[in-house]
Amino acid sequence: MTGTTPAHFTAGDYDARMERAARAAGDAGLAGLLVAPGPDMVWLTGYTPTAVTERLTVLVLTPGRDPVLVVPTLEAPDAEEAAGATALTLRDWTDGKDPYAVTAALLDGRGRFGISDNTWAMHLLGLQRALPESRYASLTDALPMLRAVKDPAELELLAAAGAAADATFEEIRKVRFAGRRETEVGRDLDALLRRFGHSQVDFTIVGSGPNGANPHHEVGDRVIQEGDMVVLDFGGLKDGYGSDTTRTVHVGEPTEEERRVHDVVRAAQEAGFRAVRPGVACQEIDRAARAVITDAGYGEYFIHRTGHGIGVTTHEPPYMIEGEEQPLVPGMCFSVEPGVYLPGRFGVRIEDIVTVTGDGGRRFNDTTREMVIVD
Repeated sequence: MTGTTPAHFTAGDYDARMERAARAAGDAGLAGLLVAPGPDMVWLTGYTPTAVTERLTVLVLTPGRDPVLVVPTLEAPDAEEAAGATALTLRDWTDGKDPYAVTAALLDGRGRFGISDNTWAMHLLGLQRALPESRYASLTDALPMLRAVKDPAELELLAAAGAAADATFEEIRKVRFAGRRETEVGRDLDALLRRFGHSQVDFTIVGSGPNGANPHHEVGDRVIQEGDMVVLDFGGLKDGYGSDTTRTVHVGEPTEEERRVHDVVRAAQEAGFRAVRPGVACQEIDRAARAVITDAGYGEYFIHRTGHGIGVTTHEPPYMIEGEEQPLVPGMCFSVEPGVYLPGRFGVRIEDIVTVTGDGGRRFNDTTREMVIVD
């Protein structure tokens, strides 16, 4: 996407987002926000530069003032095409001029600013040279919930991305697994996600047998064998919004122990989902899922958080983890993905994307959570 945005959002949508972000910055005691190219800029303006280079591009949001997008002159025509462009002022700079001086003129020289996490160090250092008394905090620390609550249009896009991931699983379960390398099945997953509308595939994890005991194994050259448990975790972006689902299949008939572990994880995933409702702290989702696994005797083998937020990226706040006391709010979207990983043997993970509703939760993934047998 270059200078454009999906038709799902209007200039008014982006104007409201920028106004809300600037207001949130003021409420957090910040003098403003500085947003570099990346997911925050896309969400706030609908703009993605043709290329992210050493030339400074930054969105400046300050409470009570109109937003300003500082761009290189050669990028200005693309920026003007973004859906959110009519809600902001473009301030372009030409090669040979100091872009940090241009930006500094828009800022309180002694202010503390939230700055997007993916800002290049050279740009932050350039701003600090121009404004030596300014201070900065990452947006994840300063405003972790900025993008967390989705509006109805965003929820529709996330639901569509989830449906595309479900369609991918329904197709992948039909392919042959035994005798093929993990990389081959991973390519199948990539192709299927794209067939069902994904423009970007972020991950295709195929963890067979002992590789499944590594939660982020991705894919390898191991040949999948009869009797293997296989963890399939895949997702990416469709129309700018994320999918992420995990199902664990078995090649041929599983053992009694494999069925037992799968049943424990399925029960834990259900417990995590049932705990979702407005006002509940994020950590309670982790506690609900973890308690099931711990009570079954596998607590030491559940080695990651229960979930993460999802939106214009596949991993973002909020996080379902012990210590996170942020209360759930209708419109928040996140994964519920407990797992058990037995080193050197096999792993099981089951994952759905869930949104908080007025009185509970709604899943965006509806494929079976029962044990699926594949060839």
